[in-house]
Amino acid sequence: MDDPSLGTIFLAEAVGTGILVLLGGGVVATALLAKSKGLDGGWLMINFGWGLGVFAGVSVAYASGAHLNPAVSVGLLVTGEIDVVQFAVYVAAQLIGAFLGACLVFLAYKQHFDAEEDTTKKFSVFSTAPEIRSYRWNVVTETIATFVLVFVVIAFSRVGDTGSDAPAGLAALGAMPVALLVVGIGASLGGPTGYAINPARDLGPRIAHAVLPIKGKGTSDWAYAWVPILGPLFGGLLAGLASYPLLPLLS
Repeated sequence: MDDPSLGTIFLAEAVGTGILVLLGGGVVATALLAKSKGLDGGWLMINFGWGLGVFAGVSVAYASGAHLNPAVSVGLLVTGEIDVVQFAVYVAAQLIGAFLGACLVFLAYKQHFDAEEDTTKKFSVFSTAPEIRSYRWNVVTETIATFVLVFVVIAFSRVGDTGSDAPAGLAALGAMPVALLVVGIGASLGGPTGYAINPARDLGPRIAHAVLPIKGKGTSDWAYAWVPILGPLFGGLLAGLASYPLLPLLS
């Protein structure tokens, strides 16, 4: 398949990331906000909701390869699958899509945000926060979890014919495998930090939380905001570098 144009990349990534955050943030709102029918749905419901959000996002962003995540994009930049200009377009679109997706979550749950008194629950719909705040170890957790995501994405692209005609990215795995991968990462490695594993997924909604007129919203926790940016980007970078000795191309 020919490389997608920059306009195609931007549109596909913005729409796909928006859908991802709409459904991912939506499941958190369902599980946490007052008077929701899914109140107290639990961690596994949130894991599966995010996984299905990835499924939907990958499905609609097939034309760009469905990176949906700057950490995936940086890993594919390291392996030479995309260039610097494409990388910049991917990341800009992902951030804008994530911001808009978070705004739609707010609109869908507006009355429940108004009814909820716990500022932490309101914030959790948008962005991640650690259960034990230790920036060094929180970065380590995010790095490890994101390494798994990006390393597996690259591994699939090295197998050869995956049955997908999409450019390199999550779409190369197929929507369902990558959705299950995200569910598995959340269930296994999400406990300490809430598994952002995606700078755009965390930063875009954090900005939305800061600017939206959410009743009694409290702080947007900017002191922590660098962790779900640095950790995932470092994890994606390491995955790209590790792919050379550990995932040799098949002849």
